[in-house]
Amino acid sequence: MNEVGISTNCVMQLSLERALAKLEPFTNLVEIQCDANHSLFRHASVLETFDLLYTIHAPTADGNIAEPFEPIRKASIAVIKETAEIADLVGAEKLVIHPGFCLDPTCREASVSALHTSIRELGNLQEDFSVRFVMENLGSMDCCYFQNTELVPELRAAGLGLTLDVGHANLTGTLDAFLQEKPDHLHLHDNKGISDEHAACGTGTVDFGKILPASRDATLILEVLRLEDVKPSLDYLASLGY
Repeated sequence: MNEVGISTNCVMQLSLERALAKLEPFTNLVEIQCDANHSLFRHASVLETFDLLYTIHAPTADGNIAEPFEPIRKASIAVIKETAEIADLVGAEKLVIHPGFCLDPTCREASVSALHTSIRELGNLQEDFSVRFVMENLGSMDCCYFQNTELVPELRAAGLGLTLDVGHANLTGTLDAFLQEKPDHLHLHDNKGISDEHAACGTGTVDFGKILPASRDATLILEVLRLEDVKPSLDYLASLGY
């Protein structure tokens, strides 16, 4: 069974070097949330100073691959390309990508079209890199795409992988459906089915017992928001056989 890695989301207030030092005692695998203090566009060299394996979450603070305004959509793809270049340099196994959003309902049709275009372009871009592109399902906010499995066949056809965020799927009632899609990468955290808490595993209503048998060879990343929730989560997951 693959080791459970940890996202730097729980230590975003720290520099990347201090964040990795905090997480290293718990795991050999860390997912870098490539935003703010942990931007790899500024701090990629830090990764070389640790004996760790990495996955990378592409930046989320800026950019939108479902943006109808073409210059922004293209810039968003360019950021993913630059992140993939760094990912290959550090030997990262997976690159997590968000599917974008639409804040203005009147632009929804154009936004969906932009998303489809981006998926095709990312599929073509994937061929140039060793890192595996894996798109993440999002939660229950109306502006977000990829809340159910309807997009999965398109991703697979384009050569992209699937990140299953189990907390997001718990909010949308789609966990069972996503597990059937054989995800390539998993984000593990908990909630009570109301809001996206990113809480400690075992403290909410996510059924982690059914996730392990369906995870197969997927990479597993704990994505809680507080450092103090890391050890209880790992202990809980270990009690289930993770």
